[in-house]
Amino acid sequence: MRSAMAALTLLLALSPLDAYGQDGGDRRPPRREGRRQRRDRGPRERRGRYSIEQATSDRAQLNTIAFSGLAFVTGDFGACTFLPPGKVCDFFGFQYMRDIDAAGKGHNPMFLNRVAGNVMKVLNDEQRKAFMTLGRQQAVQWDDLAQKRYPIIKAFCRELSGEIPGGSKGLNKDAVVEYVGDIFAFDAALSYARAEVFGKVAASLSAEQKAYLAKMKFGDFNTWPDVDAERYKLRRGTARLVNVAYMTYASEFFSWYAGSVEADVYFCPERHGTYFGGFYMKDMPAMGKRDYDISTSVTGDSGEAFLRLLDATQRRNITAIPDLQRQALKEIVAVRRKISTELRRFLKGEQADRKTVIALGRRYGELDGELSFYYATAFARVNKSLTEKQRAAFVKLRNLDGYKSAPAYIYSRPARRSVTLPDTDAFFFPPRQKSGGR
Repeated sequence: MRSAMAALTLLLALSPLDAYGQDGGDRRPPRREGRRQRRDRGPRERRGRYSIEQATSDRAQLNTIAFSGLAFVTGDFGACTFLPPGKVCDFFGFQYMRDIDAAGKGHNPMFLNRVAGNVMKVLNDEQRKAFMTLGRQQAVQWDDLAQKRYPIIKAFCRELSGEIPGGSKGLNKDAVVEYVGDIFAFDAALSYARAEVFGKVAASLSAEQKAYLAKMKFGDFNTWPDVDAERYKLRRGTARLVNVAYMTYASEFFSWYAGSVEADVYFCPERHGTYFGGFYMKDMPAMGKRDYDISTSVTGDSGEAFLRLLDATQRRNITAIPDLQRQALKEIVAVRRKISTELRRFLKGEQADRKTVIALGRRYGELDGELSFYYATAFARVNKSLTEKQRAAFVKLRNLDGYKSAPAYIYSRPARRSVTLPDTDAFFFPPRQKSGGR
């Protein structure tokens, strides 16, 4: 698949991603709470709610998978391409920092703005230049990473609608696994370069800079001075994607510098199988709003509602997935720990091994591809048997009246031109014949 798909090209010019694309997940603790207004929790209590154990629990996973299923059967290709920028190169603890935030601002655009502003304020010109240079180098690569997702998303949409090659039995798991492995290997290479620059900047911090950052508590927005990142953005005329990368580096530098391996390993439940439109369904109401808190329970509530609206046979297609993916999900945690530990060598002043990180990234992608295959095929089986009454109920549950997705997105910004996709038949059975050299 790697050699076959490498020859495919995506003929489109895309706009950069939005600096403030949101994300989230099933943020509730394992036991269901009432729907009444709940008091805010302190940092220690929030840490107890969010952990890798909670994220990988059957309940969190099932609700999140069901939420993706709802998004997929009610959405379209464009909505499936929507992805918050924080869901790539995510080995720097930012997701954990925002999930445990004592002020409850972790899923508000103010959160990233505030932490990035403080970091840019305390860094000197040379340190900020390191982030700017990396942003200019990686902007095109970020764009490429978003585009690499399109063929696999198209294949999943074909599986959903039944528009598969004549004589095919459906998606080829091996082809899906291999292709997603390539995507994650590319992600790992970008993450490696980011960690290398972060390590150099950390090593150059003065005592005064370290003291300033020490006053900013990890996971407590209330301890961060009110500094607006807008004043530190690159000058007018700089490509948006470069500016977004620049500010992303600033925010993640702090979460990495002040965090831990445990924070880096952590992921929210919907980190995997991001090809089904769940982020679009959740995040669109927040787009373009400076102060908007995304509900921390919308994923779980909507996922549970979706399952209730299915009949017993349809429901079993979804409820079987946690068992199917259990071993792969366990290995994902182990792989993320190895990647995060290796990257943190830069923070110690050591040299991380690039080949190791990329190889681990490829394995990570293969595991994500396995999970995504389970989701895509289960959603397709459910979709074939839905009644018109169920479809109408799902559209209502989607709760996006008045919103229309773009034909495609580059992260959370619409593509400026139409997408010309390659032939995606290679993702389906029968398996392709390997060349003599393979």
